[in-house]
Amino acid sequence: MTFEQGPIRPPSEAESLLVRVNRNCPWNQCMFCPVYKGTRFSRRSKEEIKQDIAAMKKAADTVRAMAQKQGSGGTITRETLDIAYRQDPSLLQVALWLYRGGKNVFLQDADSLVMPPRDLVEILTTIRQAFPSVQRVTTYARSKTVDRRSVQELQQLKEAGLTRVHIGMETGHDPLLAYMRKGSDAEEHIRAGLKVKEAGLSLSEYIILGLGGQKLWREHALDTAAVLNRIDPHYIRVRTLAVRGGIPLQQEVESGQFQLMHDDDIVREERLLLENLQGTGYFVSDHILNLLEEVEGKLPGDLPYMLGVIDRYLDLPDEQRTNFRLGRRMGFYRRLQDLQDRERFHQVESLLESIKREGRDPEDLLTRRRGQFV
Repeated sequence: MTFEQGPIRPPSEAESLLVRVNRNCPWNQCMFCPVYKGTRFSRRSKEEIKQDIAAMKKAADTVRAMAQKQGSGGTITRETLDIAYRQDPSLLQVALWLYRGGKNVFLQDADSLVMPPRDLVEILTTIRQAFPSVQRVTTYARSKTVDRRSVQELQQLKEAGLTRVHIGMETGHDPLLAYMRKGSDAEEHIRAGLKVKEAGLSLSEYIILGLGGQKLWREHALDTAAVLNRIDPHYIRVRTLAVRGGIPLQQEVESGQFQLMHDDDIVREERLLLENLQGTGYFVSDHILNLLEEVEGKLPGDLPYMLGVIDRYLDLPDEQRTNFRLGRRMGFYRRLQDLQDRERFHQVESLLESIKREGRDPEDLLTRRRGQFV
């Protein structure tokens, strides 16, 4: 029942079955990325991947048989999950996938489209044959890789079952792309995004708030908005920069070459980005690192709501903003309205007072806390 699993997937793929197409990242030079450092990229053969899919199908059949035996009419229940885990823990990932509907698949790792299109078509076909219930198959891809593919090749992938491509644009500001060693420029991002859309695939573009630091935040926001306006992706997904040990950007921070932004300034940067967007897609804040999780909605209609959330936060007194920031980073709050919960508010206040009594700097704690999330 064993099959390979890569280290990450997008939050939006939390209910997806993970099929590992290759190992690690073929580029692996981005200054800000902590995920694949110290690893080497390698391709998996079609035979390996097909063996994994066959093992997953066998696991799914075993779990369904358990459900039939327990008298649930084949429906996967919490009891089924318990039985599967007790009998064979390796069944749990597939059992959970079936429990959640068995509809989505995510191809790992960082850039599945480096696989020759003909081979990837074969893998996609195998997935669809093994799991007829699948409705969505998605993957990460680099803009440079997509740009090397023809629209016809991307259409062939769509016809074989691929439905969405997740691309890490990060920024539309060329000097910042070069500084962060992204390996693509703005025009390449635009060409790749438009190709994905022309092929009829759903497109998610990822943006990193705070990536410009104190020096380039304005250029980052404005140029990113300009690039996104030219692509008009179906989804714009924002992340907030977090710097942790072991990544090249950490050295830049320690040397003073890169100055991290305060949370409040990142929120202002996000506002500048939003007010310059002219697209029609969804703006999504689906990551725990984002301070204001509820800043999301459909463009352009929900733009006033999103700007309103930002303005409500910025209009708070300093002490309430600090309380919210700490509460958000420590897991007390999810949304701005959670500040109205007096019990939680006072818990965070007590924590803040304790930090100060111990002589610790709350700002240092908040920065380190951000660095603990991927």
